[in-house]
Amino acid sequence: MNDITRLDTGQRMSQAVIYNGMIHLAGQVGAAGEPVADQTKSILSKVDALLERVGSDKSRILMATIWLASMDDFAEMNAVWDAWVPEGHAPGRACGESALATPEYKVEIMIVAAAS
Repeated sequence: MNDITRLDTGQRMSQAVIYNGMIHLAGQVGAAGEPVADQTKSILSKVDALLERVGSDKSRILMATIWLASMDDFAEMNAVWDAWVPEGHAPGRACGESALATPEYKVEIMIVAAAS
């Protein structure tokens, strides 16, 4: 039987859950009220840090789900995303528009990655 490992577990969620060689990150957000590019950079920095903590990295991301408060911000978010994703390692990805936890959040990103 495989163990389930949880990082930074709170009442509502864990920031990362590792099971059977798969890493599931909770939805990450940047600082409320910052511009989309800054929120995206902050989120991707958090993703890097969480993956590093579990011995993985962004080249092992299998799937990303991105929520934007407005699809008008698609190009701005993508400019940051495209610079961050390692060449040849683009994951599967979905991007949609949704109301986020508060109007000050413009971007939320969820990640599934393979453990190293």
